[in-house]
Amino acid sequence: MRILLVEDIADVADAIVEHFRRRGDAVDRAATCAEADDALAVQAYDLMILDINLPDGSGVELLRGLREARDTTPVLMLTARLAVEDRVEALDLGADDYLMKPFDLRELEARARALARRRTGEAAGVIDYGDLRFDPGGRTAAIAGRPLTLTKREFTLLATLIANRGRVMPKEAIFEKMFAFDAEEVGINAVELYVGRLRRKLEPSRVGIRTLRGLGYQLIADD
Repeated sequence: MRILLVEDIADVADAIVEHFRRRGDAVDRAATCAEADDALAVQAYDLMILDINLPDGSGVELLRGLREARDTTPVLMLTARLAVEDRVEALDLGADDYLMKPFDLRELEARARALARRRTGEAAGVIDYGDLRFDPGGRTAAIAGRPLTLTKREFTLLATLIANRGRVMPKEAIFEKMFAFDAEEVGINAVELYVGRLRRKLEPSRVGIRTLRGLGYQLIADD
């Protein structure tokens, strides 16, 4: 999952970034509305985590601009404000959820997963595909009931492919899901490396990764 975090309080932002990156998610961080606008201009996101109070403006106004531009990126608002009116305004403008500070990072993660499922049309958290069972919440995968051991990057790759199962995913699109802007030392050919590793681990299953040269990769399952 590619996430844009818009939060100016350093220790809060650091904790959120570290938590999601440990899961294997790619997180870009912005401390102001201007930095968020710059990121949104060049990158599509699966989720935006947006603080209401920012140094150069209101996160609510950033949200307003996003929705006026018909950008449907799921937005989870963070707020320390107690007034119900502030939360109602954010939801009316198109926020998908909100969380009051201080919060537990586990709840933030659960809400983020719920929004991601809603966007992809997955009603339940656990996905069965062929003989593969994938549980994004529990961070587990199994083949015919046998646990599949994956690194965090391999798990993110599988999550990306299974969310788009049956569809061809270009290498560039996979790279954007796996790596944030600050992963400068990583080249796009890293996708081939991780695809190769994951493909080998899926060999005992009825699920495989098909390479379509010049187009990308496709997760498929035998009947």
